[in-house]
Amino acid sequence: MLTIGLTGPTGAGKTTVLTALAELGYAAVDCDALYHQLLAASPALAGELTDRFGRSILNRQGQVDTKALAPVVFGDPQALADLNAIAHRHVAAACRERLQAARAAGEKGVALDAVALWESGLGALCDVTIAVVAPEEVRLARIVARDGISPAQAAQRMAAQQPSEYYVNLCDHAIVNDGSKSSQALREEVARLLSDKLC
Repeated sequence: MLTIGLTGPTGAGKTTVLTALAELGYAAVDCDALYHQLLAASPALAGELTDRFGRSILNRQGQVDTKALAPVVFGDPQALADLNAIAHRHVAAACRERLQAARAAGEKGVALDAVALWESGLGALCDVTIAVVAPEEVRLARIVARDGISPAQAAQRMAAQQPSEYYVNLCDHAIVNDGSKSSQALREEVARLLSDKLC
């Protein structure tokens, strides 16, 4: 079973590449979506976050409210590092379970979409890694549209992450997803990048 790691900064278009991989027959795991599922379903994760950041991050139902958590961590490097350490541990454990299940089910392969592919230790589980990058202005517009936040808030989130070069230098391949490629062209590019691993 081939395990593919996708990574890159926020707003780079990793989800689009993940969709292309799913269309090529790979089981897709979006680690950001997985994190949000765990926020709602994992008392252990919610408990650790509440212990670290206080009950002000909870909504009326007692669940972690990411919109309340964001201003606490963005702009405070230590708080962000603490959040990442907690989140990475829980998401990585859930991803390992997904990989085991996919292997048991005889899947062709799994594609992991993870901003923190290397920091979480998931990169070591991958047979091939792909960095997805895009120009900063494209990323900024995507984040504003996706998250419904101001350009200043989007820029703050971008500044809290590593630059594109960090991801490119760590990965086996890179894809520039600036929105100029059709879905078919993107699928073909991904297939070409994986061809040496499929021989």
